[in-house]
Amino acid sequence: MHSSAVFLIEFGAIILGLGLLGRFAARFQFSPIPLYLLAGLAFGEGGLLPLGTSEEFVAIGAEIGVILLLLMLGLEYTASDLVSNLKTQYPAGLVDAALNALPGAAMAVLLGWGPVAAVVLAGVTWISSSGVIAKVLGDLGRLGNRETPVILSILVLEDLSMAVYLPIITALLAGAGLAAGSVTLAIALGVAGLVLLLAVRYGRHISRFVSSDDPEKLLLVVLGLTLLVAGIAQQLQVSAAVGAFLVGIALSGEVAEGAHNLLAPLRDLFAAVFFVFFGLHTDPASIPPVLLPALALAVVTALTKIATGYWAAKRAGISAKGRWRAGGTLVARGEFSIVIAGLAVTAGIEPSLGPLATAYVLILVIVGPLTARFTEPVAMRLTARLGKPAPTAHVPAAREAPPAEPLAAVDDQDTVGRS
Repeated sequence: MHSSAVFLIEFGAIILGLGLLGRFAARFQFSPIPLYLLAGLAFGEGGLLPLGTSEEFVAIGAEIGVILLLLMLGLEYTASDLVSNLKTQYPAGLVDAALNALPGAAMAVLLGWGPVAAVVLAGVTWISSSGVIAKVLGDLGRLGNRETPVILSILVLEDLSMAVYLPIITALLAGAGLAAGSVTLAIALGVAGLVLLLAVRYGRHISRFVSSDDPEKLLLVVLGLTLLVAGIAQQLQVSAAVGAFLVGIALSGEVAEGAHNLLAPLRDLFAAVFFVFFGLHTDPASIPPVLLPALALAVVTALTKIATGYWAAKRAGISAKGRWRAGGTLVARGEFSIVIAGLAVTAGIEPSLGPLATAYVLILVIVGPLTARFTEPVAMRLTARLGKPAPTAHVPAAREAPPAEPLAAVDDQDTVGRS
């Protein structure tokens, strides 16, 4: 009875604190994600007032939060949208892997770690946080922007790549032979391909099965189906986030719109819990010894992510403002990076890898929402200054360059939402 009362007090305080932090962030018009993370850091392991009784429930809520974030992203697009985007954006996925995995591997080599640790750190720096980015896109009202499909295509390519990467890294960490690793990889690829095939070919039947005029029944069926698919996917070593995303794209029409409206409050609640949970499991005392290498790695890979998003958006025909927005949005790292580092820590590969990965992710998960908001205005201002011609007193007025209204009109199109 006493533990139940303590649980209610702790969890109630967490939810109330999140609400107050969210109101504070809304007042100053910035994403509340960094505040949620710092709150978790303050009350987690080694923090000011560690929580105990509610920790297990918060962990489950955090996992549900990531699943709901990816489900809601999937509801924004149809299966045909996904296939066409993947077909056109796969070169961006290759550029993304090259630019962002290599710095992590290089840092491991510089620190004198082994090849397995280099492969692990490459994964940590490669994968952006789908959960953080999904929340940021919603907070900034950019789900309907022209550059958003490019961002989502890169995220989906990364998540699908995890179906290949995670079995490989698991086999390396366990010291498994080639045969055992190949079987694990084949199973993961087969499951991912099967789920994608069902979502693309039978999405209409799935929508018909889920559809209901009763909001309560629609909520229960959609939520239950999403958690079921996510759990099966994770059990078969495929990302639960990929499973949830594919459930979202399999639903279309009125079903998708109704599910979106019903699940939005649940997503916001559990997503906030996820970010707090991330901070709760970080001991502040482990960060200072690895802060400098983590900071250097964060700076380099923030720039490479911005370059990735800019290049991919430019290739898709997005104007300059949209390119910078795409690049800045991709900077955040989060859930996948922690999962990858956690596998290595459990296997005992390199003692310093865990703290470095934690510090690295904390830096970018705080900086990421800020780069998403400010990369475009800062870049456009610097571009305007660098491109502004020096004043010359002797240039005739007739030879002055004409104003650039058409370019501004093109840029404005990137902020128009879809009907």
